[in-house]
Amino acid sequence: MDEQKTRSEEFKVAGSQVIDKVKELLHEGNIRRISIKQDGNTIVELPLTIAAVGTMLAPTLAAVGAIAALVTNCSIVVERVVED
Repeated sequence: MDEQKTRSEEFKVAGSQVIDKVKELLHEGNIRRISIKQDGNTIVELPLTIAAVGTMLAPTLAAVGAIAALVTNCSIVVERVVED
């Protein structure tokens, strides 16, 4: 069985910084999932398969932008693949 190990990181950001932080994280490349939470509730979860496909990147960022306009402070939880 080829199961990948992962670790999670959490970043606190203001609503206006959400898109920039998500773009930065997507370019790092070793991410399995990005979740955006507010007050402990998950607002949106982006699996790597969506974020990795170039044609899906623009609509995904547009959705993140719409969410960013609605929230003031939130957390971005990143699940990263751990390289051996």
